[in-house]
Amino acid sequence: MPGFVALAAIWGSSFLFIKVGVAELHPVQLTLYRVVAGALTLLVVLAVLRDRLPREPRVWAHLTVVAAFGVAVPFTLFGYGEQRVESMLAGIWNATTPLIVLPLAVLVFRTERLTARRAVGLGLGFLGVLVVLGVWEGIGGAHFTGQLMCFGAAACYGVAIPYQKRFVAGSAHSGLSLSAAQLLLAAGQLAIVTPFVAGMPPLPTELSAGVVASVLTLGALGTGLAFVINMRNIRVAGASTASTVTYLIPIFAVLIGAVALDERLNWHQPVGALIVLLGVAVSQGVFGRRQLRPVVGVGAPTAPAAEPARR
Repeated sequence: MPGFVALAAIWGSSFLFIKVGVAELHPVQLTLYRVVAGALTLLVVLAVLRDRLPREPRVWAHLTVVAAFGVAVPFTLFGYGEQRVESMLAGIWNATTPLIVLPLAVLVFRTERLTARRAVGLGLGFLGVLVVLGVWEGIGGAHFTGQLMCFGAAACYGVAIPYQKRFVAGSAHSGLSLSAAQLLLAAGQLAIVTPFVAGMPPLPTELSAGVVASVLTLGALGTGLAFVINMRNIRVAGASTASTVTYLIPIFAVLIGAVALDERLNWHQPVGALIVLLGVAVSQGVFGRRQLRPVVGVGAPTAPAAEPARR
C-alpha cells in the first residue's frame, strides 16, 4: 500500500533530519522548531477539514501530560542521543516502544493483560535490547549514553500511549484534533523551557539551508502530515495492518542513514534489532491472532491509533 510505505519512509527518515538539525541547533531548540511547524501544519488541516480543537478542560489537562511524555521529552531525548550515536541506531531504538508500552499498560495503567505469549515477546525484546547495547563490550562512554537517551525516548512513548488510551482515547474528538492539541501544548511547554536550557533559538536566517529544510521537513511532514497519512492508513487497511509500520521504520532509518550519512553499524546492532522486532511481533500476536496496537514513530504524536477512525 503506497500510504503504508510512505509513512514508514517519512518516520524512518526523521532520524536523518534530527541528525542534520542537531549539528547547528541545541536538541531542545530543534524540538521547539519542529513542534511549532507540526502544530501549524495540523491547524491548517483542521481548518480545511472544518474540525476543531477540544474544549473540555479535562481533556486539555490529560493532553498536557501526553504532550510532555509523547512529544516534548522524547523528541528532545532523540536529539540529545543523536549527538552521540548514528541516526540509524536511533531508529532501531525507536522500535523498542511497543515492548515498553506493554508492561506499563499491564502494571500501571491496567489497560492490558499479561499473557504467556506477551511474556515471551517481552523476554525476547529484552534480550534484543541487550544485544543492541553490546553489553559484553562493557558499559560506558558517550556512545552508550546516547543509546540510553534514545531508549529513554522510547520509554517516554511507553508512558504516553497507555496514558492516552486510559484517559483520552474515549473522548468524542477526532485523532487529528487531539494530535493538534498535543502539539500546541508541547510547543507551549518547550517555549517556556528552551530559553533556560539552551538560550533563545537562533533565527532561521542564521541557520544553513540544510538545517532549515530539515526542521521544516521534520515538523510539517514528519510531525504533521504523516499523522494524516496514518489516519488514512487506519481507515483503509484497519488498525492492525497500519500498526505493522513499526517493523519498517528501523529498516528505512538504517538504509537512509547508510546512504545519506555513510553510517555503519556493528554486527550486533542489526542482529539485536531483529530480535527486538521478533519480540514485538510475538507480543502483538502477529504469528497468531492479530491484536490492535498503537502506531508510534519519532515523528508521530501519540494519537489514539489503536481504534479505527469512523467519524
